[in-house]
Amino acid sequence: MSKIKYFSENLDVQSKTIILRLDLNVPLIEKKIQDTSRILSILPFLKGLIKKKAKIIIISHLGRPKGVKNNKLSLTPIYKFLKEQLETNVYFFMGDINEDTKSKFSYLKESEIILLENIRFFKGESENDDNFAKKLASLGDIYINDAFSCSHRKQASIHKITKYINESYAGPLLKKEITAINTIIENKKEPVTCIIGGSKISTKINVITNLIKNVNNIVIVGAMANNFLTFKGFKVGKSLIEKKSKEIIDDIYDKAKKYNCNIVIPEDGNVSTNFDGSGKTKKLNLVEEDEIILDIGPKTIKNIESIIDESKTVLWNGPAGYFENEQFSIGTMAIAKKISENTTKKSLVSVLGGGDTIAAINKSSNKFVFTHLSTAGGAFLEFLEGKDLPGLNVLK
Repeated sequence: MSKIKYFSENLDVQSKTIILRLDLNVPLIEKKIQDTSRILSILPFLKGLIKKKAKIIIISHLGRPKGVKNNKLSLTPIYKFLKEQLETNVYFFMGDINEDTKSKFSYLKESEIILLENIRFFKGESENDDNFAKKLASLGDIYINDAFSCSHRKQASIHKITKYINESYAGPLLKKEITAINTIIENKKEPVTCIIGGSKISTKINVITNLIKNVNNIVIVGAMANNFLTFKGFKVGKSLIEKKSKEIIDDIYDKAKKYNCNIVIPEDGNVSTNFDGSGKTKKLNLVEEDEIILDIGPKTIKNIESIIDESKTVLWNGPAGYFENEQFSIGTMAIAKKISENTTKKSLVSVLGGGDTIAAINKSSNKFVFTHLSTAGGAFLEFLEGKDLPGLNVLK
């Protein structure tokens, strides 16, 4: 990915209008922002552009309104937060994107910002429509994509817009994401361990298959592990399993043997008869028919901790259990604590990805330290698969 054109700090942007694609897709409850970390992460770059006296037009999305204006998915709360954080004029544009939009922005002065309303309110965005992309591109002189998490999508503000604007670059956050993931794939320090969680193996089969060739250990946790346990002959009671996973897992073990990659699965679990109940530790051959495996057990935790101790690079995507219930977040928190300690004490390179992983960590009152935290879910996984992401491809 060295061919990607990255925005240079030396580029003269004074008086130029920059179209900045960001990911401000933050969780809202009753129009109140629940987690500001995504917005805070883009502020240093925004303040840098303000200092350089650029004119800035921000494009972002919120949720999946599917081309229909939905007041619940308005960027108004984000606009209000940006106004509080930035010492400049920040405007909010809620109108249509058409041939007249550019003339409506003539009031924009150096170091000022216009935030466009949720770009996914427009069908042209999700359809990657040429005319819509052309109208977006006409608003500025330079395009910067700093939304890695959206770069796996062929959408107008990510993909086609670059066709109609003279200069296109990747922003600093996007560069940081790619550098962090490439640390694992290209510039790895061995041994490399990947901890993969989540519920469905089918959504991560290509990631696991690709990682097998590049890492030393793959640790399977979360509901995904139930499929491996079933494959090994264990009964998992009412635990979530995926049908027709036997062939997939068979292939994983074959490839792991070929590439000398160690596949690690749980040895015990924290089980309950329902998701809201309290748990009890059980060996996996003693799980009853009415029980659900909702977390990894103490023996598995110790095993994973020892693997982390022996590793120099760790990638983690997906929690170890049903973290929404604190009773079943013990495994996830233990993994986070061990990775954090080793990142601090042993110079472990640690990269964490995926919304659920970040959400689980954010629930803790502990201050964890990791080399890189990625909120990108789909883009993170597809990049790990080795796919050429559309939003990155157009920046080469």
